[in-house]
Amino acid sequence: MNELPLARPHQPKLQPVTDGFALWNLGFRPFYLLASLFCAFSVLLWAAQFSGYLPFAYLQGAVWHAHEMLFGYATAVIAGFLLTAVRAWTNRPTPSGIPLMALAVLWICGRVLVLTPFAMTAAVVNAAFPVAVAVAIGIPLFQARNVRNYFFAGLLVLMGVLTFAVHLALQGRIGLSPRLGLQLMLDVVLFIMVVVAGRVIPMFTNNGVPGTNATRRPLIEKIALGTVVLLFVVDLLQLPQAIIAAIALICGLAHGVRLFLWKPWRTLATPLVWILHAAYAWIVLYLALRGLSALGLLVGSYAIHALTVGAIGGLTLGMMTRTARGHTGRPLAADRFEVAMFILIQTAALVRVFGGIVSPRLYMPSIQLSALLWAIAFALYTVRYWPVLTRARLDGKPG
Repeated sequence: MNELPLARPHQPKLQPVTDGFALWNLGFRPFYLLASLFCAFSVLLWAAQFSGYLPFAYLQGAVWHAHEMLFGYATAVIAGFLLTAVRAWTNRPTPSGIPLMALAVLWICGRVLVLTPFAMTAAVVNAAFPVAVAVAIGIPLFQARNVRNYFFAGLLVLMGVLTFAVHLALQGRIGLSPRLGLQLMLDVVLFIMVVVAGRVIPMFTNNGVPGTNATRRPLIEKIALGTVVLLFVVDLLQLPQAIIAAIALICGLAHGVRLFLWKPWRTLATPLVWILHAAYAWIVLYLALRGLSALGLLVGSYAIHALTVGAIGGLTLGMMTRTARGHTGRPLAADRFEVAMFILIQTAALVRVFGGIVSPRLYMPSIQLSALLWAIAFALYTVRYWPVLTRARLDGKPG
């Protein structure tokens, strides 16, 4: 499998920036910034709502929280990543300038509309965003005949369909459980994460920690990816919980072996690498906890937050840090500021997942503390990377 050229991408020939303001030069810039800003704010808002300090939003509390984590934050990071990576993969332009600004405005409108009474407008706009990004990356992918990455455009369209379905279900227009739609979206995000992680973590590990020899085994790769697809299918078909448990546990074992082959213990002195390994370990834990919850041995929310806080939070924060540095001509090294962000997000995951397990009395405090730690981590990212993401590359190159 070819590797993702993220740290040192081959950029197409573009006109260099002359005014120093570079926010609309490449997809990762506005969407990483918007995602981090939104993430810090929205999780605090949710914690306040859940604790009874604020009225619930239009999407009724927990549904709004889940919707915005997946269709808001995760989709923004995926969009920023793909709009940047596809340019590197194809040597063809992806949206910049006004077209990129239009995508950002579309995403912002989606965040605002879910807080209004305009339910159908919110549904259309939120569904339109991933489809628009699919078109934006699909054109250069098809022009370059980059067949191995076509599926990313297809997954974005699927995300748009799921978004629209969840909204229609919430409005009572279709006989679908909104929670099923959210679970399917979670499965799609999980698949994107394990595909991208499988490409970049071994590469980043070998480049960042020479002599590690992080490896991939074809059979393990097939089982790891195939069982994630199976999870989506069994969730879609709503098969018995025993089947879901078996697939989740097998999937978790495969991903545990996959992570072991990447030798995470060799990365502890390299923060930009260990954060990715730590985040991936949460995927393994999520799959194990999901299997246990399907057997009725554990509350399902613990598994969900292992994936959302630990894996999605950790992997996106790690990738947003590394790719922002790499694509702006900065050294691929983390200082104490970045290390603090990584520790905060991992601590937030530990508190959220294990607080309630240790003692039911810690359930509410664990939610509040985890939300605070999460918000601080992403607020730090916003402050730290605002100048990085809005200014031209240090090396004077375009992008």
